[in-house]
Amino acid sequence: MCGINGFISQSFSQEQKKQLVQKMNTRLAHRGPDNDSVWSNDLISLGHRRLSIIDLSVESNQPFLSNDKRYVIIYNGELYNYKDLKLELQRTAQGSAKAPYFFKTNSDTEVILAAYIRWGSQCLQYFNGMFAFAIFDTELNKLFIARDRVGVKPLYYYYGDEGFLFSSEVRPIIHSGIKQFGINKNVLAEYVMYQTVFAPQTIVKGVKMLMPGHYLEYEESKATITHYYDINKISKASNDLSYAQICNKVNELLTHSVQQRLVADVPFGAFLSGGIDSSAVVGLMSKVTSQKIQTFNISFDESQFSESKYAQLIAKKFNTQHHEIKLTPSDFLKQLPEALSAIDHPTGDGPNTYIVSKATKQAGVTMALSGIGGDELFAGYDVFKRMYQLQKKTWLNVIPKIGRQFGGALIQQQKKSISGNKIAELLSENNINFNSAYPLSRSIFTKKELSSLLKNTTAFYEMEKIISSIPQYKNQLLSAVSLAEINTYLQNVLLRDTDQMSMAVALEVREPFLDYKLIDFVLSLNDEHKYPHTPKKLLTDSLGDLLPIEIVNRPKMGFTLPWQHWLKNDLKIFCEKNIIEFSNYDFCIKQNIQNLWQRFLANDKTVTWSRIWHLVVLNNWLKQNNLEN
Repeated sequence: MCGINGFISQSFSQEQKKQLVQKMNTRLAHRGPDNDSVWSNDLISLGHRRLSIIDLSVESNQPFLSNDKRYVIIYNGELYNYKDLKLELQRTAQGSAKAPYFFKTNSDTEVILAAYIRWGSQCLQYFNGMFAFAIFDTELNKLFIARDRVGVKPLYYYYGDEGFLFSSEVRPIIHSGIKQFGINKNVLAEYVMYQTVFAPQTIVKGVKMLMPGHYLEYEESKATITHYYDINKISKASNDLSYAQICNKVNELLTHSVQQRLVADVPFGAFLSGGIDSSAVVGLMSKVTSQKIQTFNISFDESQFSESKYAQLIAKKFNTQHHEIKLTPSDFLKQLPEALSAIDHPTGDGPNTYIVSKATKQAGVTMALSGIGGDELFAGYDVFKRMYQLQKKTWLNVIPKIGRQFGGALIQQQKKSISGNKIAELLSENNINFNSAYPLSRSIFTKKELSSLLKNTTAFYEMEKIISSIPQYKNQLLSAVSLAEINTYLQNVLLRDTDQMSMAVALEVREPFLDYKLIDFVLSLNDEHKYPHTPKKLLTDSLGDLLPIEIVNRPKMGFTLPWQHWLKNDLKIFCEKNIIEFSNYDFCIKQNIQNLWQRFLANDKTVTWSRIWHLVVLNNWLKQNNLEN
């Protein structure tokens, strides 16, 4: 796992490009403490910060050149099937005059480069991993950049008159010195509404994110983007397999995914919350490796926040070397400034991941497995049941809209809560269905509330675009919800936060549930096989007796902290200062933003901490990075 940077330009000298990329490399020092290198020619400069995971030798340092020096690669990620591909590439290509590639390292970096030399852009069809890489062809003066199928590893870029600039993070681009960057006001409403900005846009004007499953080619000052994997193209369910066969297939795919993700030349472990997903990962790790597994759990003395007893149960069952990291909320609070400084692109979440990652790294582990993705694939969130039940209420659309609006107003008046506001907004929609209900389920504010906070709310409908592109086959509503979760919350909050917060402490995180072969299979299944009559029934049935019944039937908790209390006490001065500053931006309705804060302090039930905190984070981040209003 590493950090990559590059700059291609004809208007900057070679030395200027090299210095600019070296400056960006310095900004990525946290991602790659093991090596810092830059390669340049007249047209391009490529930079790399290395965190050594596979083949720790200096020969695998990057930028890495092919044997004939024609191609140069910089790469961030892991290719899990690199050993099999290496064997293929050491043979003469069938039906081709292409000779075998002679490898000089044992790294997956060189396998990616050799695969591109043989297959060109089609090499991506052979890859199973998490990655963002760039290859420059010095003969054709052509740059090829690609990102993995699900979007585990990030890649940001800026394309303007100055040239083409790219990086693993947003901040190296902002602070490269190439220009003064400003706020992307077109996505502010989206951020306020959903606590994130959906790719390909970012909060920075002119800086974009390469989408998952895409590659970009830059040649003769022109950038072309191609979609090579579309997660939305799920196959219709097959009735050929029995439920028992489906369970066996899920077990096989997940076990293989875990096994592939244990390839490393450094100490590794796993995050263990004691929930179904992380427990499943640890249980399968114990089946496929003879090494003693190191597990990590954050625990709190306050029983309502602590999941430690469940983590201890799993650690004991699988005889792991368990690290219980005890924190008081005040301990967490002390580390919050570090976590805020580690944020590369603002979201409303993230500090939790930073604290866990930091403690894991300090215990001597460089790579850890995570249960991220289990909820999205196996219907682990309440939204799955809500959308499923909504499907049975199509009769609501028979009622005239004015009647529904009246009913919604009554509910809103009686409930006086966030859920009451959302129900009222849903009943006011022209058509009540998945496309209108799902975006509301993930929103922080209703559209009416949003319009009272910002002057311009016309450009926040990216969520609706994403949802409208998802296929909705008969008997596969749960797969549609999975796709909605993956394309929005997972990719733009969970994975973004996991990458930026773990890499802030030079820790690599791997997610077995996000193997594309497992994703493709589970998405193809009918609802009857996945409906969560019990928590994540298909997953737990597929695991057999791997997990104790106490884990399978335990209440879902998540990683929660007393934020409501903190914002009104320990963090009150910090939050108030940032809310007031944020309200002064020309795109805000000042009085209403400040009223929101006062209502929160007055214990208004419709203003929870999550409606305040992401605004505080955004303002703090904008100040730290000197973005122009």
